Amino acid sequence: MQKYKILWADDEIELLKPHILFLEQKGYDMTPVNSGSDALEEIDHNQFDLVFLDENMPGMTGLETLNYIKSTHPSLPVVMITKNEAEEIMEEAIGAKIADYLIKPLNPNQILLSVKKILDNKRIISEKTNLGYQKEFQKLAMNVMDAQDYHDWKEIYRKLVYWELQIDETEDRSMVEVLNTQKSEADGAFSEFIIANYQDWINNPDMARPIMSHNLLKKKVFPEMGEDPIFLIVIDNLRYDQWKMIEPEISDLFTIDSEEFYYSILPTTTAYARNSLFGGMLPLEISQRYPDLWVGEDSDEGKNNCEDDLIEANLARNGIKTKFSYNKILKAEQGKQLSESIANLLSNSLNVIVYNFVDMLSHARTDMQMIRELAPDESAYRSLTKSWFTHSTFYDTLKSLANMKVKVMITTDHGTIRVNRAQKIVGDKSTNTNLRYKVGRNLNFDESSVYFTREPEKLGLPKTNLSSSFVFAKEDHFFAYPNNYNHYVRFYKDTFQHGGISMEEVIIPFISLSSK
Repeated sequence: MQKYKILWADDEIELLKPHILFLEQKGYDMTPVNSGSDALEEIDHNQFDLVFLDENMPGMTGLETLNYIKSTHPSLPVVMITKNEAEEIMEEAIGAKIADYLIKPLNPNQILLSVKKILDNKRIISEKTNLGYQKEFQKLAMNVMDAQDYHDWKEIYRKLVYWELQIDETEDRSMVEVLNTQKSEADGAFSEFIIANYQDWINNPDMARPIMSHNLLKKKVFPEMGEDPIFLIVIDNLRYDQWKMIEPEISDLFTIDSEEFYYSILPTTTAYARNSLFGGMLPLEISQRYPDLWVGEDSDEGKNNCEDDLIEANLARNGIKTKFSYNKILKAEQGKQLSESIANLLSNSLNVIVYNFVDMLSHARTDMQMIRELAPDESAYRSLTKSWFTHSTFYDTLKSLANMKVKVMITTDHGTIRVNRAQKIVGDKSTNTNLRYKVGRNLNFDESSVYFTREPEKLGLPKTNLSSSFVFAKEDHFFAYPNNYNHYVRFYKDTFQHGGISMEEVIIPFISLSSK
């Protein structure tokens, strides 16, 4: 174990000898001094990992010494020690970014805890986290084998993401590959679960089935409409792990009333899942009942240009006569305008806001080498999402809403998965370009390794023509054409895609917030 060097400055340093001996016996290299000026002399000529600093010293006070240390060695952690419990002293020390604050009289365990918390924190967390996951590994494996219904899979996914985020915080990355393998195996079993149950969910209203895209608003949003305005915020392409990255900042603003999951319909793309979400119908029903609001695969038009009309039709079908607004944020300037005028929306019972940044991020990572280098793995991709959020107009909007009497709901239309394994498929020129699902005539593929249907209507999907088939990739596969196959695989391998079947794409968060 690394031998840490600790400087302790106190004008009564002789009285602290038992504590200094105690820390030396624990393996720490101690340097005692009896004034602030002596402490600065030591710091200017030697390397230290931690400083204990008495607040009330004659001559240069502890706070004066602290300010000098922070101006010259800003990353050196300082623990302020004092007999004075005055609030202004505490606030001044905290404002100077101290690492800890201890009140005299001290006891050895109190000191040791502070040292370990500051110097050994990462090592201890790494060891305990890895040990915890190792203990949980077998239980998770059994959960995957025994999963019976959609509730089981929600909990499996929740636990896997929990450990993923915990291991992200460790210095020792030895468990990452083990967890990735377990997650991949779980995705394989989940894909088979979806294949076995999806058609029944779509066609049998009497069976136990999850809330899905087409009934989310009816079951979770419309019943809450009442006295307080609802702001339904849909962040395109937001996975559960990405939600967990921004949750701490949001929980500072709002009370999190519930964190739930719903299941995206197939294909897990904006054109299908979000239209279904807003329209309150499966794509086949929308195309039949509102043909002017549905844009098929054979058209080059934008597929999500009628979302406000779909919301209006959904409200009308459910007998809800009310004012609502719809805003789609594609650029920072649009988000800024919305944030500045948010009070104007309070007269509406329902306000729907769509933020497209996370979807744009996943596409940019595919197309731009620089973004791939900024986010080379899942952990960095999550970090990039958090960075966007903390500097976004979305965050500004939430800060404004936090001061208003409103209900806020945050969700998404589908998730995304990092693909690594290519799968050959053959189709004609009319076949769509998505890497995780294909729809077209005369598709040629390995039937044993995909989910497919030649009767799309049984999955609630419209046919482009009489012989249309839908084919969905499972786990982390993506489709590639035989022509120029190797180039295509190299370009798209290790990119984030959506449209197919995986926990990451299908099991997605729905969060309810209320003002504090």
